[in-house]
Amino acid sequence: MSSRKPFSPELLKIDDIEELANRIVAKLKKEVLVTLRKRGGVIGISGGLDSSVTLALTAKALGNDKVLGIMLPEKDSSSDSKLFALALAEKFSVVAVEENITEALEGYKCYQRRDEAVARVFPEYDPSVYTMKIGLNKSGINQNLPPLFYLTIIHKDGNQKSGIIPMNEYLQIVAASNFKQRSRMAMLYYYAEAKNYAVIGTPNKHEVEQGFFVKYGDSAADVMPISNLYKTQVYQLAEYLDVPEEIINRTPTTDTYSAEQSQEEFFFQFPYKELDLLWFGFENGYLPEEIGPVMNKTAREVELIFNNFRRKQKATEYLRMSPVMDF
Repeated sequence: MSSRKPFSPELLKIDDIEELANRIVAKLKKEVLVTLRKRGGVIGISGGLDSSVTLALTAKALGNDKVLGIMLPEKDSSSDSKLFALALAEKFSVVAVEENITEALEGYKCYQRRDEAVARVFPEYDPSVYTMKIGLNKSGINQNLPPLFYLTIIHKDGNQKSGIIPMNEYLQIVAASNFKQRSRMAMLYYYAEAKNYAVIGTPNKHEVEQGFFVKYGDSAADVMPISNLYKTQVYQLAEYLDVPEEIINRTPTTDTYSAEQSQEEFFFQFPYKELDLLWFGFENGYLPEEIGPVMNKTAREVELIFNNFRRKQKATEYLRMSPVMDF
């Protein structure tokens, strides 16, 4: 323990970013071409940082002519996402195609099922004049309580209302919304199978380990090249790979609900720089007494945050499980 580096933000700095990028590129090339025996890669692109870095790495590994970017908007998507995704594809000379999945979601009654649940919480809710989102309440963290999900509806005049979501309504909203990620997965695998390409997944370390993904939705992929990287490190790779600055400077969003929402608000509860450092300390055995002074928190606050991490891991373990087959 005496040789361990003192706890500090420098622990998340990539010492040799060229070596890391080259290592990921080499493994990605081997896994796609040799292990999976595929001719190229398909990536869902939304103009977000993770998919942008993944596309840049894949283009280096397989060649830009062997990578296909798929834009998968629906009626709740931000219009900015397409602009960012097109800028990304142009930057790395990758062909990008658009498949709007709104009609598929309407066929699944995604919006109808979601809106029915929202209206049971707020009877005045009308999707023609309101937008909606759900998110986590942070107040429970410092009380050693599980975080609570709340629902917010926002009228087009700017007035909004929030309240804790009853469990049945929460489950229905999430289940309905998950049609979005699963519909995108189906389209990605259509293109992958039509071209004999692999599906390249974009989740980062936090999304995988904390369960911020949809099972058989955005978790469905053949390879996940950045799944061991903290968000801070994904940003470092983005700078190294020359990802467009407008994408690097964009606030990470869920782009799932009709109201704008950050990933911090929806699930992670901390800004990514703070979250990365806390999680690094958590998984590398640093004591709350070591972490607290660095992060302007008491040891007790850090301990409660770690308890929350453990709850998230336990609650989302099912998402990381493979099908049970050993009968």
